[in-house]
Amino acid sequence: MSVVARQGFKYSIIGYLGYLLGTLSSIFIFPHDMVFYGKLRYILSTTEIMVPIVVFGISFANVKFFLEARKANKHQNLLSLSLLAIVLNFLLFLGIYFLLTWIFPEIRETKLWLNKKIILPLVLILSLSTVLNKYISNFKRIVIPNIFENLFPKIANLGAFVLFYYWGMAENIALLFFFSMFILSLSGYSVYAHKLEPIQWDFDKSYLKKDQLWMQILSYSFFGFLGNIGNYIAIRIDTFMIGEYIDMEGVGIYSTLFAVISLISIPQMGLFTISAPIINQCITEGDYKSLDDFHKKTSLSIFFLGAVLFSCILIGFPYLTYYMGNGNLLREAQPVLWILGSAILVDLATGFNGNIISLSKYYKFNIVIMIFLAALTIALNYYFIFYTHWGIVGVALATGISLSLYNIIKIIFNFIMFKIHPLTIEMIFVSILCTLAITVAILLPDFELEFLNLLYKPSIVLLMIALGNYFLKIYPLGKFFNKNFFKSLFKF
Repeated sequence: MSVVARQGFKYSIIGYLGYLLGTLSSIFIFPHDMVFYGKLRYILSTTEIMVPIVVFGISFANVKFFLEARKANKHQNLLSLSLLAIVLNFLLFLGIYFLLTWIFPEIRETKLWLNKKIILPLVLILSLSTVLNKYISNFKRIVIPNIFENLFPKIANLGAFVLFYYWGMAENIALLFFFSMFILSLSGYSVYAHKLEPIQWDFDKSYLKKDQLWMQILSYSFFGFLGNIGNYIAIRIDTFMIGEYIDMEGVGIYSTLFAVISLISIPQMGLFTISAPIINQCITEGDYKSLDDFHKKTSLSIFFLGAVLFSCILIGFPYLTYYMGNGNLLREAQPVLWILGSAILVDLATGFNGNIISLSKYYKFNIVIMIFLAALTIALNYYFIFYTHWGIVGVALATGISLSLYNIIKIIFNFIMFKIHPLTIEMIFVSILCTLAITVAILLPDFELEFLNLLYKPSIVLLMIALGNYFLKIYPLGKFFNKNFFKSLFKF
């Protein structure tokens, strides 16, 4: 097996383990104290929103210009100056932030200001980690960095929560553990990078000045920054705004529900890595007919499987909450589950719209619409928080609307430019079938024992969808779930 194959396989295992750890913790552990869990989520999400500002796309430049710099034996010079730039950017960022707090004293009443002692240092740590992560990827090593990137934050959340809630330690001690995990992660990046190739610090600027290479790096980093900041804002801003303008308990409830509903995205995990070469080949050869067929098939696959999971979650979740901490709060907030789940289903139905654009000559359009998504999400969140009384349901609605419009724009763009789209009549049949199954399951009588309801009602949903799919021939499950399929699971 090649290095890439081995790394890819191990990367997937780490990714799924991290996903499983995070999801199980969010369902069975964190709900016991929504306020503290909400605070942990707020701190990390707020930090992650600020990181792209400090990084400013420099991490992407360490991939784009790595081979060129290595030929000149200046790749460590590029890394050294990149890390120095991060520190300088961070100091500038700090200066602007504290200047703003002096001009606008009301900023000192925000949650961000109250938690600045942990958030601001964490911004620097994660920014440096981001650059080292990308630098290490140039050596075709992605497994160890994936541990630091995906597993360590989940361990930080889980460990801090256990210390605070189960072991009764002071909040400051728990937050210190949380913070120390990211310091350990940064140390791990540094040690691993040095192990791959001993780091030799080189801050000479002559290489970057040659042929004005610094201008190319700055230009490339800027576009990376635009796309990255838009992506992080669009994904994290809901958590930040709930914590800032509603309360930390709301962050905890919202994060728990989001963790539950994100299970429907499982069919999509890792699929782009497999599909990217096919998409790239079709675009390079101009074979848009094959690309359209492939787009429709993959979109139907992940939409069908996602819709099945969504239906089971909607029916089983109310009964699952009886075995979760603060289950009554989660039951009251169930509309969030329906709204976010519907938006994610729309995202699944549109398949690899964004990836097709990214691999084409129109890749910069993704940056434009990502910034549009971020701006729209902020505006809608602001409206629903300040002009309605819907609380986290309004925030979920803001996310659902912006995400759906974002995907619709990409569908239209791809249809105009490539005459391809992911939508099929089978998707309508899937939607009708799942709606019917959900309706029947809701109308069925409940047992007194919630555990029985948790088992039998989702089973009814699965049975109805399976029977409907068998007679309507919507999705060829028989081609996949055969003995060869199960053998392939253990191929490695």
